[in-house]
Amino acid sequence: MNDRQDPYAHDPYAPQQQVYGYDAYGQPVYRPDAPERVYDQYGQPLPQQAQQTYGYDPYAQQDRSAGQQAYAPYDPYAQNPTPQHQPPQAHQAPSAQQPQQTQQQEWIPRQAGPPAHEEPPAAQTRTGQRVPEPRPAAGEAPEAPDYRTEQFSFIEEPDEDSEDVIDWLKFSESRTERRDERKRKGRNRYVALAVVLVLALGAGVGWFLLAGGEEKKSGAAVSGAQQRDVIVVHLRQTRGGDSATALLVDNATTKKATAVLLPNALALGKDGGGATTLGKAVQEAGTGGTRDALNTLLGADIKGSWRLDTPYLENLVELVGGITVDTDTAVPGAKAGDRPLVSPGKGQSLSGQTAVAYATYRGPGEDQGKPLARFGQVLQGVLRKMSSDAKAATTTVESLAQIPDPSLSVQQLGASLAHLAEKAKEGAYGTAVLPVQSDGTLGERAADGVVKDVLGGTVKNTDKNAPPRVSVKNATGTPAATGSAQVKLVNGGYTYVDGGSAGTAQAASSVIYADEARAAEAREAAKTLGLPERAVRKGDGAGNADITVVLGKDYKS
Repeated sequence: MNDRQDPYAHDPYAPQQQVYGYDAYGQPVYRPDAPERVYDQYGQPLPQQAQQTYGYDPYAQQDRSAGQQAYAPYDPYAQNPTPQHQPPQAHQAPSAQQPQQTQQQEWIPRQAGPPAHEEPPAAQTRTGQRVPEPRPAAGEAPEAPDYRTEQFSFIEEPDEDSEDVIDWLKFSESRTERRDERKRKGRNRYVALAVVLVLALGAGVGWFLLAGGEEKKSGAAVSGAQQRDVIVVHLRQTRGGDSATALLVDNATTKKATAVLLPNALALGKDGGGATTLGKAVQEAGTGGTRDALNTLLGADIKGSWRLDTPYLENLVELVGGITVDTDTAVPGAKAGDRPLVSPGKGQSLSGQTAVAYATYRGPGEDQGKPLARFGQVLQGVLRKMSSDAKAATTTVESLAQIPDPSLSVQQLGASLAHLAEKAKEGAYGTAVLPVQSDGTLGERAADGVVKDVLGGTVKNTDKNAPPRVSVKNATGTPAATGSAQVKLVNGGYTYVDGGSAGTAQAASSVIYADEARAAEAREAAKTLGLPERAVRKGDGAGNADITVVLGKDYKS
C-alpha cells in the first residue's frame, strides 16, 4: 500500500475527487474546482459535520469566531474507527432522545431547503476551508441511517398566515375607503354650507331690495308684470238713447278691482278715418266697434263687451235681492206730486226700478259726469250682492235671458263678475273717472294716472305729431256735402270727426280753432276744403276736435 494513498479512497460518503499530484509533505493535490479537504494539525483530514447527515437546517450556524469543532479528531490507524458523529445503526431501537429530536423538528418553521438532488453544503472551519464528510473504514459497508422517512411528518397544513394577510389587506382597503368617504362627505358639507350661506345672503339682499322697492312704489306692482282682466259695460237707455260706459278692471296681481268711468265726450277714432265721441260710437258703431276704438285709444287689452240695457239692469238688481247705495240727490216720481222714487241719504235701499231711475237721472244744470257717477254707484252695489261663486254668478247672468256679445260668453261674464264681487265684498274695489279735456282728448294726468296705473296702457292721442282732428258740421242744406268734405280731409292727412248737421242752413262757411298753435293748421284745412282764408278765425269749437268746420252754402263739393 502506497504511503500516499488516500485513506478515504474507499469511503462511499466521500466525494469523488481527482488527484493531480502531491505536495511537498506528501499530501494529495486535487482539482481546483473540487471541494477542498481540511486537515488537522497532524496532517489528518477532518470529517464533515455530523448534523449534515440528519438533514439541512438553514438556521444552524457555526460559531466561526470561537473556532469550535463539532467532531473529534480522526485517527486513521485506530482499530475500527468510528467517528463520534456517526448516527446509530438502523436496527437499533430508537433512543429516548429521538422523540425529543422529532418534537424539535416539528416546531421549526418550514423553509425552502435545498433540492433533494443537491448536496448540502459542508461545514466550514474558522479558516474557511471545507471539512470532509466522515467516511467508514476501508472494506466496511456504509451504515444505514438511524432514522426512517416515516418518522418525520411534514404535513402540509393550511397557511393561516396567508388568510390573515388577506384579512389585513381587506381591513386596510376598507379603512382607506372609509377615510376617503369621510373626506368626500366633509368636502360636500363645506360646499353645501357655502351654498346655503350664498342663498341666505342673496335672500337677505333680495328682501331688503324688495322692501325698499315696495316702499317706493307704495305697494303698486310694475305695470308690465301685472295680470288684468278688463271688460267694458255699456248701460243703454231704451228711452232717449243715452248711454253710460265703464271699464271693469280685475287686477290679479294687486288683487284689486277698479271701475273706470268713461265720459261720453271722449274722442275716439272711426274705422276708415275720422273721429267721433264715445256716446255716438255706442249708438252708431255698436259694442264691437266701440271696443276696438277704446283699445286703440287707451292701449288696453279689453277682453269683451257687456251691453246692459236698462230693463236688464232692473232685472239684475232684483235677482241679487236689491242693493244699498249712498244717494246724493232725490229722484222725483213720474208725475208731479208723486213721492220721490229715491231719497238722498246714506244706506238707501234700492229696488230694480229705483236703481235704474237713480243710475240714469240727470238733474237740472248737471253735467254728464253726475249720472255717470251714479251709474258707478249702482254697479258697485250690484257687485256687492253678487255671488262670489262662478257657477252661481253664471246662473244669475243666465237668468237675465240676454243675448251675449260674441266677444264675451255667459260663462266668461259670470266668472268675471264673481271675481269682481269677491273683491267688492273685501273692500278691494274702487271707482275712478277717466279725465277728459274739453276737446275730448286725454292729457298727461290721465295718461300717467288711470290709463297707465289702472289699465296698464298708453294713450295714443297725446302724441304731438298726431294729425289734427277736424270736426265737420253740415249747414249747407245738402246731405251730400258731408261725404265730400270727409273725403277731402282724409286725403289731406287730417282726422275726420263727424259733427252732424245743423238745423238751419248758413250762407258762409267758417273754420274755427281754439288753440293758437292750431292757427296754421286751420288755414291749411280751409284750403283743403276750398274755403277762403277769411273764413278762418279763433273761437270755441267742438270739444272733441282741434279744428271745427261749419259748411255753408258757399262750400262747393
